[in-house]
Amino acid sequence: MSASPQLKEKVRQLPDKPGVYLMKDRLGRILYVGKAKALKKRVSSYFTPSRRNLHSPKIRVLVELIEDFETIEVKSEPEALLLEGRLIKQWKPKYNTDFIDDKRFLQVRVDPKETLPRFRLTRVRKDSASRYFGPFAHSNLLRRTLAQMRRQYGVLLSDSNPQRLPDGRWRLYDDVRQEIYGHTNEITVEEYRERVEAACAFLNGKSREWLDTLTQEMQAAAAEQRFEKAAELRDIVFALKKTLEKSRRFERDHPTIRPDDDALKTLQDVLALPALPEHMECFDISHISGTFVVASMVHFSNGRPDKAQYRRFKIKSFMGNDDFRAMEEVVGRRYRRLRDEGKALPDLIVIDGGQGQIGAALKAFYAIDVDPPSMIGLAKKNETVIFADERSPLNLGLRHPGLQLLQRMRDEAHRFANTFNADLRSRKIRESILEDFPGLGPVRRTALLDHFGSIEKLRAAGVTALTEVPGIGPKLALELQRFLKPDSPTPPVTP
Repeated sequence: MSASPQLKEKVRQLPDKPGVYLMKDRLGRILYVGKAKALKKRVSSYFTPSRRNLHSPKIRVLVELIEDFETIEVKSEPEALLLEGRLIKQWKPKYNTDFIDDKRFLQVRVDPKETLPRFRLTRVRKDSASRYFGPFAHSNLLRRTLAQMRRQYGVLLSDSNPQRLPDGRWRLYDDVRQEIYGHTNEITVEEYRERVEAACAFLNGKSREWLDTLTQEMQAAAAEQRFEKAAELRDIVFALKKTLEKSRRFERDHPTIRPDDDALKTLQDVLALPALPEHMECFDISHISGTFVVASMVHFSNGRPDKAQYRRFKIKSFMGNDDFRAMEEVVGRRYRRLRDEGKALPDLIVIDGGQGQIGAALKAFYAIDVDPPSMIGLAKKNETVIFADERSPLNLGLRHPGLQLLQRMRDEAHRFANTFNADLRSRKIRESILEDFPGLGPVRRTALLDHFGSIEKLRAAGVTALTEVPGIGPKLALELQRFLKPDSPTPPVTP
């Protein structure tokens, strides 16, 4: 493929920074989503004639279809891996086949509707009432864990055949198994369900432990440029996080599971906070294609996400990429509003970044004449806690419950910012298709979008409906429909 001069110029302007790129066809449809250590180098490789023979037949066909591309700049390669996976899940591009579905991996299912709930292996989520754990990449490890859990808690697996006794109790195993497991074999339903609760808590802890390990392995693989392995681990991490989120929703319906007060208490102790950090807010700044900046803020109540209080921001005070100015703006906007509304500040503010971002946030508080609450930064490279006062930076162990809570907040802020990025990018991708139609200026483009509301509805409209928009005559409507639906027969215009 010989790239157009406009496309070549767009490639030349790309940064040598990590990010994700979206390849589009002439109708603006996303063909392929990829990640890059250096966006400029990676994207340019698609249009370099000397590399054409190195491409697979599938990639050569893809390149022939590319008419445009978009990029999303991120802060690191691991973040690019995560965003790539999320966008592939969202868009399901035709030429992405490597992002595997959760069904590849085993999960553990517990159905509370059973009289004696068992722990069963499955690859598919069958219903929303059951509780699921996983998915797990290593089936042998999972089966060993279940065997350990059966011995430790005396619960039933899928191969069990309990028998009901005349007095209403249940015999779980035969006599041999009773001797092996060392638990009372004849119990009531209520006693058995207490065992299930304990086993679920154990398995839930195992899931989070494996998630931490998998995330570290993914980041190490990315740092070593073993991107295929990193992408495989990313898929598992994504699926496991999704299942854990659903598991947390299940827990809220079952009062036997309590919030993790230990993590909050350890945070109070290690950060020398004046009170338990029951309300925390975390800020993240995110670039979109290196052209403008957005920000996100997430709120955690008692260690849990409180999505009703999430906020997202478009930067208003300047154009360009400046993390420090952006942080100063959004922190000032957030807490000026709380001040004006007479609402309480959070117990702890967490800033994604180091000393520079902390300084910018403090500057915002001075500008609005508000005393800042306790505030820290979390520098991602070494997960270092940066204090807003004169204290030295602090490094906690990766298994420290307080640090893990801070990481969950920071990762949630990243996710929320990236979702905002994707929403804005999706809107731009959908609307930019009209810019490629000759003879359609900004006034009529705006009129079309205002009239139909979206590109999807515009594409589905007939010629007669198009002529209802001011400035769109029958001839232009016919040409526009052919442009938007080149493979469909165009009906005649109704007189």
